[in-house]
Amino acid sequence: MHKYKELEVWKKSIALTKRIYLITSSFPSEEKFGLKSQINRAAVSIASNIAEGAGRNSNKEFNQFLGIAIGSMHEVETQIIISFEVGFIEETVKDEICDQISQLILMTKGLKNHLV
Repeated sequence: MHKYKELEVWKKSIALTKRIYLITSSFPSEEKFGLKSQINRAAVSIASNIAEGAGRNSNKEFNQFLGIAIGSMHEVETQIIISFEVGFIEETVKDEICDQISQLILMTKGLKNHLV
């Protein structure tokens, strides 16, 4: 078992989730059960999968959950791009979040490689 709260990738995923929640708080009210809900849930799943994997019995299982977290990162990135395309966020916000996600993906892949 790994101490997920000490992992930099987990800390950064929490920071990303907080930022996503702040951004989506300005989405139109009709998006409450649409894109807003979807992107928030995907963002939450990143840190959640890192934590769940860290609590598993083997590095192989942890590696699998890190892969799921990476999938959620791509999901959030796609939803951020859609949010920009439909006019919910500015391009600078989109670019900043996408950069943040790219860095998080690299960190997570590095951790995966370390576990093998």
